[in-house]
Amino acid sequence: MAAQSYDVIFFEKPGCAGNARQKKLLAEAGHTVQARDLLSEPWTAATLRPFFGDRPVAEWFNRSAPAVKAGEVDPDALDEAAALAVMIKTPLLFRRPLMQVGDRRDCGFEAERVDAWIGLAASAPEGKLEGCARPDMPPCPAPAKG
Repeated sequence: MAAQSYDVIFFEKPGCAGNARQKKLLAEAGHTVQARDLLSEPWTAATLRPFFGDRPVAEWFNRSAPAVKAGEVDPDALDEAAALAVMIKTPLLFRRPLMQVGDRRDCGFEAERVDAWIGLAASAPEGKLEGCARPDMPPCPAPAKG
């Protein structure tokens, strides 16, 4: 069975090595990646909220973002409206990448989730595919189950 290819709108932080690896995996799977700078996008609550679907608010955040690591923003203490407000002001807080295929949107790059959604190449590497590629950065927390 031939894999279907998709046009993936991929909101990234320019220069992020993790996002570069993710785009490469999508391209290797035959997808067309339209990379966009998430820092220069004019986000609103209405345009940002659909990327998080039914995930808990705490999973919307990049746990490696400076404001989170410094304790200035506590993702576990915010409700939806407060989270969207702080994220719109500081897009580095977004869990990256934000991806859109057709009308569906998602955040983060969990290989199994992306593969089930649009497909990844059979040779997709295991291990850390989300978050900062720097070895001194902590990994993102695993998404809550259920």
